[in-house]
Amino acid sequence: MISGFSVAAMPLTFTCERSERNYIETYELQVTPASKGQKAKVFLDGRDLDRADEVGQQSVQNVLITESTVLISIKASFLPEVFDGMQYGAGSVVTAIHLNRQTGQLRKVETITGGILSATLGGGTRTYQEQCTVMK
Repeated sequence: MISGFSVAAMPLTFTCERSERNYIETYELQVTPASKGQKAKVFLDGRDLDRADEVGQQSVQNVLITESTVLISIKASFLPEVFDGMQYGAGSVVTAIHLNRQTGQLRKVETITGGILSATLGGGTRTYQEQCTVMK
């Protein structure tokens, strides 16, 4: 307990680094746990991951914060679209994130089904590992 609040009730902010081939990206991940009447929120570089626009929607499905782990599940769905003269069907991405709070290791599993992402990146499930540090 910290000042009468559970550790799981405190907002968490991490600086994370993703690297793929010769590309390295640093980003900020903020997780705000659910509170009375408010669902948990996840922000990536200040952008709320619960979002919708004319091409689809994305929502944080679940957040679980324990003293050792942060678990996040996200679902995104995309409407059919035409890009560069090509017609793509509807698609979806389901993401599961597991962040070990002690080691900072973040493991992300994404499953892409249909849509432009499946056509350009390939459908199926991919696993990524990233490294994060807690911001004080």
